[in-house]
Amino acid sequence: MSSPSSRSVAPIGVLDIMGVACSTKVFTMLRVKLSVVYSVLLALTLGLLSACSTTADDKTAGLSTDKLYREARDLMDSGQWDKAIPYLEKLESRAAGTPLAQQAQLDKAYAQYKAGDKVQAVATLDRFLRLHPASPALDYALYLKGLSNFNENLGILGAYTGQDMAERDQKAAKESFESFKELSGRFPQSGYTPDALLRMRYIIEMLAKNEVYVAKYYFKRGAYVAALNRAQTAVADYRDVPAVEEALYLIYKSYDALGMTQLSQDAKRVLEATYPGSEFLNSNGKSEATSWLDFNKLNPSKLDWSFPNFNWLKLN
Repeated sequence: MSSPSSRSVAPIGVLDIMGVACSTKVFTMLRVKLSVVYSVLLALTLGLLSACSTTADDKTAGLSTDKLYREARDLMDSGQWDKAIPYLEKLESRAAGTPLAQQAQLDKAYAQYKAGDKVQAVATLDRFLRLHPASPALDYALYLKGLSNFNENLGILGAYTGQDMAERDQKAAKESFESFKELSGRFPQSGYTPDALLRMRYIIEMLAKNEVYVAKYYFKRGAYVAALNRAQTAVADYRDVPAVEEALYLIYKSYDALGMTQLSQDAKRVLEATYPGSEFLNSNGKSEATSWLDFNKLNPSKLDWSFPNFNWLKLN
């Protein structure tokens, strides 16, 4: 039988240990809860400060839609395209469902185009065309989309700087052509159609030149079959453009290099009949002519590379 003192020592030690453990657990839980509360309060405080800062920095806060539009147009008129875009985005949001929102979209696309962000301009116009398929400004949207994909500077300066659109990626040129084609097909009486048709002609000539450029590349490296295929593609896909003359010459020379005498002579006769006195032929059978389309010969002064006055969507 245990003594009273021995029986009382053990239970007190266990209770003390349990009490400390419980206290530690409670303290830990309390600390976690306080940490969570602190984090939430901190987040709310930062959120409020951020909101206050945003409101203070938002120069459009409190502006009516008409005032917002006037501010945006003032920035555009002064050539501050990047600064105008946020105003137009705000306007598009606030005037949703109204003609003014359509105007804001078109103006934003034009500002993006003028700012040099042609990818975003095309994206904005694609959205406009999707949302407003019956808009009275549809012809303008198609025209601006064509311009955004059109290599404008090269078109204007290429003849004078020696740059060649045909040596670059043709994807944008083809997309530009499709936009102008849709415009001219759906809106033949549009004020934008005459300029679009001129640009379509230019694009076709450049695409034909690209085929000839590749054909010449292969020919110079002795890949005569590849050169022949590309030159034949140029002749088959493009008609009545200057590059076809050189394509026929490359067909003639490629057959000759492959030892296909009959086909070579046939191609030469076609070249002579189609382009009498062609500069690509002389006594020794070598070309003395400029390889590429000399745009000056096409009298670029007849081409209106300037932009017609934009008929901004008139609001009711």
